Formats: sequence, structure tokens, C-alpha cells
Amino acid sequence: MQEITIIGGGFAGVEAAWAAAERGSKVTLYEMRPNRGTPVHKTGDLAELVCSNSFKSNLLTNAAGILKEEMRRLGSLLLPIAARHAVPAGEALAVDREPFSREVTETLESHPNITIRREEVCAIPPQRPLVIATGPLTSESLAESLKIYTGDSLYFYDAVAPTVTLDSLDMSKVFRASRRGRGGGVESRESRVESLGAPALDSELSTLDSAEGVGCAGAPVDSADYLNCPLTKDEYMAFWEELTQAEASIPHNPEDEKIIFFEMCTPIEELARRGPRTLAFGPMKPVGLTDPRTGRWPHAVVQLRQENKDGTLWGLVGFQTRLKWGEQKRILRLIPGLENAEFIRYGVIHRNTYVNAPTLLGLNMELREHTGIFLAGQMTGVEGYLESAAIGMVAGLNAHRQAAGLPPAIPPRETALGSLCHYLTETDPKRFSPMNANFGIMPELANPIRDKREKARRKGEIALAAFGEFVESLIDS
Repeated sequence: MQEITIIGGGFAGVEAAWAAAERGSKVTLYEMRPNRGTPVHKTGDLAELVCSNSFKSNLLTNAAGILKEEMRRLGSLLLPIAARHAVPAGEALAVDREPFSREVTETLESHPNITIRREEVCAIPPQRPLVIATGPLTSESLAESLKIYTGDSLYFYDAVAPTVTLDSLDMSKVFRASRRGRGGGVESRESRVESLGAPALDSELSTLDSAEGVGCAGAPVDSADYLNCPLTKDEYMAFWEELTQAEASIPHNPEDEKIIFFEMCTPIEELARRGPRTLAFGPMKPVGLTDPRTGRWPHAVVQLRQENKDGTLWGLVGFQTRLKWGEQKRILRLIPGLENAEFIRYGVIHRNTYVNAPTLLGLNMELREHTGIFLAGQMTGVEGYLESAAIGMVAGLNAHRQAAGLPPAIPPRETALGSLCHYLTETDPKRFSPMNANFGIMPELANPIRDKREKARRKGEIALAAFGEFVESLIDS
């Protein structure tokens, strides 16, 4: 029986382990927690969620929904477990954090082909095939060892959003709604300021109605899964002014005077400093959210998403922050409904490490110059739980195939997963930055379609048809 070594028990590592073990490889999975912690992890469970609890849209007219379906067809470990621990989130798949990670851990611990070793790996071991999936918080010692094979890693700083308790909210000021009454609001970080244009902030934002995109296409008209804290113009401006003057925390051991943030995880205070309109057209945009008490869209809104199945914990959507904890408590309590909010988790900042993938990786996620070493997850330059897990599947699958003497398995370019792999390996190295699954990196249609929803639907059909053939080819080999 072929043997695979995997370092890292996050989303990428567990999917890599599962992909290899389910196909017959003997897997040794190393995870340093709980013996050694990180700045953001709280438990020793595998696949612990440390930021949002959302895996984004389930819709097949959304790239994230297509990617999830591809992962299911390839035999994902995480998605069936996520479905069992889902919490209401409209069109999105969101999970109850602790039960989800606990079941992932128990499932891997009980697999006959997987051995989990709770110890830190400080240097690249000699075993091959080897999958390195240590994620954005790779230990300094292992990162230094990895540089022998990759050169200097790039980095950015990532920020986590706060979580509050439901019973501490003033529900007389908060209303339940999903955008335009449909199942789930558009993820604020996926509807970035650049995509929204800049109509006058004072105009009730009515001209933004066409900026919703295809993410909500086909969503059921049946849920109000988000809590919404509406702000008047005066309340919004007071909040914005305090936010721009707030004191931020200092990163531990900063290595560069200029802190680089991944745009979709930019802290709210950094967005606020770009101007008074930025938040209202970004994480606080009120588009499609009618306040039942006024019958109108508010001037701005803060959305909260359910974090656990009991509905006792709620996270501030798109409110990643690196403010000092005292400042977070003071300023976020300026939001109507949060005046007495109990914060069970404050936002934090931490370093994310990833390599310049186009100069290093092949489509099978193997280092081009070092046979048998595969990288997986955020380390490769993908961003998000879902994307990290998907790249982990590619790395684990190909590590197994290499050990078994089989040719590499590369997802087709037309698919969401294949497009991620191509993005990582074919982007201009000088312009490379972390990337989520999206239609922009997927091939354009041979016969252009102007209607956005129809275009998304057609791209999804093509992707899943190609992926079905890909999965069949794996069975044959």
C-alpha cells in the first residue's frame, strides 16, 4: 500500500487526506494543535473555522455553488458533514462551527487508512509524496524550511470579524430580512465597492438596484435569515467618523512597514479611511433590505449572520477588523441594536502566508522543481474555506496517483476547480494575488450570452458536464 504524508489539519489537509485514503493510500496526517496553538484557533479539532462560518452560495448560477457541486462529485469529506450541521443562511451554506469540526475530526480518526499525529513539523521531511497544507499560519520554522524549495513567500494580513450573542441585541431596533426578501443577502465582500459604481450616497441608493449580480438568481422567496441593524445618515456618519479615528492593534512581529491586506478581507477601518461612501457601498450597503418599520431602505445597514445551530451566536458580516478590543467594543456599540452587545469573539489580525504559485506549481499542485512535494490550500494562493478544501482535494488525489504510478489528474479548464488550478499556475507572477472561485477566471462562452443570469446558468452547465466526464475518467484509471 502506497503511503502519503500530509502536514496540516485544516480544510485543505483533511480533504487531501480523505482523497488519498479513500482511494487506498495509507495517510499520516500531522497537526500541531492542540500541543501548539495559533493566534486564532481555539480548539484542537481538525478543520476548525476561524473566520466566517459561511461556505458561500449553494446556487448553481454562482461559481461557489458550482465548485461545491464539483467537490461533492469528487467525494468531498467536508460538504456532507457541513450539510448535517448547516444553520440558516439563505442561499448560502453556513455551519455550526464546533459540531462541524468535531465530526470532521472523529471521521478522520476512525478511518482505517489515516493516522493522525499531534505534533509540530518544524522542517520539510524526506517522505514522498508529501502534501504541505499548513495554511496561512504556517509556523516560522516550517516556513523557513519551505523557503529552500519555494524561495521567499509572499504574505498579506487577514482580519477576522467579531461575533455577538443574540440575547444581547436590542431587537426593537433590528429587523430580520434577506435582500429583497430572497434567501440570503449577497456576501458583502463579494460585492466589492468597485463593482457597485458610485451614485450619490444621499439618493437612497435606488440606482444600485441593478448591481445585485447573479448571486441571488433563483434563490427561494422564503427566508429572512439575516439580522439587520439599520442606520440613518446621521448615525452612519457618526459611526464612520469614530471608525476612521479608532486605534488599531499592532501585528505581532511585523516584517514590513506596509501591511498588505487581501481586498476581500480588508478591515472595515481600512475601508472607512478610503472615504465616507466606501462602507455604504460595501459591507454596509442597504440594497434590497427594506426596513419594515419605514417601508424604505435605510441609509446604511449592518448585517449579522447566524453562527451556530441554536441561533445564539451571530457574526457581523463583512466586518473584519484589527481594532484594539476596547475600541471594537466602544465603536461597534454605536450601531443601532448593538448598544449592549456581548462580544464572545473580537476581530483579530493575523498573517497569511502563500507562495508565488505561477512560478512554482504545476496544475497537479506539485512543485515543478521538486518531485513529490505538493502544496494545498491557502498556501497556494487561493482564498476561502471552500477553495482551500478544493485545492486540497487536487493535491491529495495527485499525491495518491503519483504513489500508485498513475498519471496526474487535472480538472478540466471549463470547471470551477480547473479554473482555480489554471489561475494558480498561469497568472502573471508579477500580478499574482489570492483568488476566490468566480466566473471571471472561468472561460468565456464560445457563443456569448448577454443576460447575466443565463450566462451564469450556461457556464454552470458546461462546467458540471465537463466535471462529470473528469470523474468518470478517474474511475477508469
